Amino acid sequence: MMIKAILFDFDGTLLDTNELIIETFMYVLGERFPGQYSTEDCLKFIGPSLKETFEELAPGESDKLESKYREWNIAHHDTLVKQYDAVVETLEELNSIGIRLVIVSTKQRAGIERGLRVLGAEHSFEFYIGEDDVTYVKPHPEPILLALNKLGLKKQEVIMVGDNSHDIEGGKNAGVRTAGVAWSIKGEAFLQKFEPDYMLQHMSDLLTIVKGS
Repeated sequence: MMIKAILFDFDGTLLDTNELIIETFMYVLGERFPGQYSTEDCLKFIGPSLKETFEELAPGESDKLESKYREWNIAHHDTLVKQYDAVVETLEELNSIGIRLVIVSTKQRAGIERGLRVLGAEHSFEFYIGEDDVTYVKPHPEPILLALNKLGLKKQEVIMVGDNSHDIEGGKNAGVRTAGVAWSIKGEAFLQKFEPDYMLQHMSDLLTIVKGS
């Protein structure tokens, strides 16, 4: 069945926020747990929601730690993020051939909006769904099913694209097609373990996929 819409994760998929995320965790955890965490340790915190991560690390302190995280992250956001090759150009070409684009992220909406401004791609997306729009985040199917409902499309007409296991598992749990991105900081081999339907070596691979569907 023809692909009519693509759902994108944001961090590490459309915008390289990996350094920002790791440095923010190092700041927050360095204050709370001095000397206990390395930058490599912080890789596993990329993907889950902040609340989930901090509640696991410091039960009962998640709100306080999340607040510290957001404050530092916002202050350093624009200087630490980087763009991936041909993301904006591919989004514009997908728009031009009538593919509907949506962001489904574990970030809050304000964070998505901030990142889109840096990327210069606010106009490319029909809408976006953040952590504050749902009760459960990926890999729970709720945010993806919410996107499907808003789009009014069938599951077979949609692909979920992301850089983490939560994106692939969330897509599978919702019954849509899935695509991993080889530029994931966790590596292509890690994502392949979750058996996405597609593995993008470059953002422009999406054009080949949708034109061949």
